Amino acid sequence: MVAEARDPEEEEGPLSGVTVVDASQVLVGPFCTMQLGDLGADVIKVERPGVGDQTRGWHPPTVGESDESAYYVSVNRNKRSVALNLQTEGGREALRTMAREADVFVENFRVGKTEEWGLGYEDLRAENPGLVYCALSGYGEWGPDRDRPAYDLVMQAEGGMMSITGVEGGAPVRVGVAIADIGAAMYATQAVLAALLERELGDGDGNGRGQKVDVSLFDGQVAWMSYMAQAYLATGDPPGRMGSRHPTIAPYQAFETADGYAVVAVASEAIWERFCAALDRPDLAADDRFATNTDRVEHREALEAELDPEFATRETGTVLDLLSSHDVPASDVRDMSDVFSNPQVRARGMLREVEHPTAGTVRLPGSPMFLSRTPTTVRRHPPLLGEHTEEVLREHGYDDGALAALRADDAI
Repeated sequence: MVAEARDPEEEEGPLSGVTVVDASQVLVGPFCTMQLGDLGADVIKVERPGVGDQTRGWHPPTVGESDESAYYVSVNRNKRSVALNLQTEGGREALRTMAREADVFVENFRVGKTEEWGLGYEDLRAENPGLVYCALSGYGEWGPDRDRPAYDLVMQAEGGMMSITGVEGGAPVRVGVAIADIGAAMYATQAVLAALLERELGDGDGNGRGQKVDVSLFDGQVAWMSYMAQAYLATGDPPGRMGSRHPTIAPYQAFETADGYAVVAVASEAIWERFCAALDRPDLAADDRFATNTDRVEHREALEAELDPEFATRETGTVLDLLSSHDVPASDVRDMSDVFSNPQVRARGMLREVEHPTAGTVRLPGSPMFLSRTPTTVRRHPPLLGEHTEEVLREHGYDDGALAALRADDAI
């Protein structure tokens, strides 16, 4: 049976008609607003003239023959770029003008900076009570650390992630992508959507009010500790690094093979029985030390001593064929080339293409959100710096004379 979400009934996304003014840069804000754009919102990205988002300069690598960094391209599709100098009153007033008609405003300036500019939540909601204002920061808007600078690496260390990532007894290791930024961006997207829904539901009078959303990278990391945090809160013992192992499931890890690694997830007693059958080890299934998951966790070292030779003497492909034939979840460890040549990626539309004015055809990871009626789409290429400045400002009432005045003031 074909899933309904494969062929959506309509062409526009669920946020079609929603306008987002995106005054953020780097990763946490742009990832949030890219998701809103994928869902159909009109996202207006505000950038500093001549410089733009910091990530424009984070290269190599670049995309195609252009000077657009792959990092910038990865989180800025489905947006229009407006170059505004917020150090000038003309630039700030242009941003206020856009915010008056927006549904959502997103920023990740240093805490307190937008208030200095007259662009804080209270300033903007005075003229647009329905505005959902999303403020993103390292540590949030209150608490002793609110004014500290923050980047993902520091957040992974301070939020506990690096204490549980890496091999036992080894050096701390960061997760390979900036999960503090991306995690906070996911929370921000959820909160913005919740605020938009609440605004629409309101009290039923059709005059819904917006609200302020405050999301920090640090809070997101603490929340993402989930069951590891709960293990500490339950026992008082901080969990440590275990490599690929799982603290409460065994075997659930990577095993070295004759030519690489195989990852195995034996997460239930039924899978354990099939796993033992796949390796032709009925003695393990009958061993009282390994009778239940609790037993296997308790006797983890003895279990690994039995399993390591089973994997070390076989090639990865052979192991995976055995496990697959017994319906045991397993995989080799794949790099990006392997990932994007995977037929499942192609079948699900997780590799997309968009035409770019200087880079030609650009390939992008797709959106993982599939809706049966109102789809996610890739409608716009990641914009050039200031590509839509005049277009957007004219939509907001700026004529030739007003645009000339902004240029004279170095505001655009």
